[in-house]
Amino acid sequence: MKKIVIILAFSLGFTSLHAQTENTSNDYNKWSIELGGGVNKPQKPFSDNYFTSTPSPWVGDLGVRYMFNNKFGLKLDFGYNSLTSKNNSLDFDSKYYRVDLQAVANLGRIMNFETWTKSIGLLGHAGFGYAQLRNDNFKGADEMGNFIAGITGQIKLSDRFALTGDFSSIFNSSQDRSFDGAYLPENRGFSGLIFNGTVGLTMYLGKNTKHADWTVLSENVDLTAYDNKLAELEAQIKNIPSKQVIVEKPVTNTVVENKDVMKEMINDKYYSVYFDFNKSTPIENSTAAIDVVLTYLRKNPSASLDIIGYADQVGRSEYNEKLSNTRATNVKTIFEKAGIASSRLNVVAAGADTSIQKDSEEARRLARRVTFKVK
Repeated sequence: MKKIVIILAFSLGFTSLHAQTENTSNDYNKWSIELGGGVNKPQKPFSDNYFTSTPSPWVGDLGVRYMFNNKFGLKLDFGYNSLTSKNNSLDFDSKYYRVDLQAVANLGRIMNFETWTKSIGLLGHAGFGYAQLRNDNFKGADEMGNFIAGITGQIKLSDRFALTGDFSSIFNSSQDRSFDGAYLPENRGFSGLIFNGTVGLTMYLGKNTKHADWTVLSENVDLTAYDNKLAELEAQIKNIPSKQVIVEKPVTNTVVENKDVMKEMINDKYYSVYFDFNKSTPIENSTAAIDVVLTYLRKNPSASLDIIGYADQVGRSEYNEKLSNTRATNVKTIFEKAGIASSRLNVVAAGADTSIQKDSEEARRLARRVTFKVK
């Protein structure tokens, strides 16, 4: 019986921790719609005495984006450029239309922006597409291929909207007409060049709270220490005498007999409550650890408990101390609602856990926790 109780107790804590480290790829939204408008500067080709303002209005862009994960995705976008003459240029009025399929890289997640900001992001994008140039100087449309590349800065307004600023370069191939429509270029390779600058809004779609743009995932957490602890406990179990005295209340006696082992495991932080980034409500998988500690307190009415809150090192120290206190207080409230007297519970705000590596996503995930100390 003793062997079973110890193994089950440790396995429960181990499973709870492992659940914190799994990549749950379906708990964030992946679709978004992007709308932008701004200015452009067509560079070449131009006929003599034809040119535009710097910059020149107007540009419009509409895109639909899908993220495969929190770092990479695809975007289909439609663009419109109005190309008109400057005051001292020969008069012209051209329209440029394009559609492009682009790969998208979430540079904010790749470069770990979350270590210093929660609301600023950066996307990189590049791809190929089809374009048309139209002008009254020639009939029909000049059809061409294009290559587009750019970067998009993001400011998170809410879980549903982000303000964006984009700068893109477009290279046209097989362009038969200059942007003013007056002559035929000699070079039909990637001879056309346009710079676009836009400001826009991204709307995130889906039933989940967060979008992939702002989701931080953890993976490949080193659980060697927990494997070693399990091996140590199993070794201790092997030393328990095989003959045991059967008493009338085996369950009660087993708990008393294992009291020191359970206390050691709790104080060694094998039962911890974990939190999402910048959140003070325990994640669902942490309820198992709360149940273990709650059961211990009920079986040991003379024991008291320190509830120690932590935050990761992202953000200001004053904010992290407040957040760690709120996390510990919320866990205390759970115990109080379960019938544990408030006088037995002591909240300790430990602030940011500086013992855990700041630049590691996996470490920061483990730092956002509440631990316990039985007294």
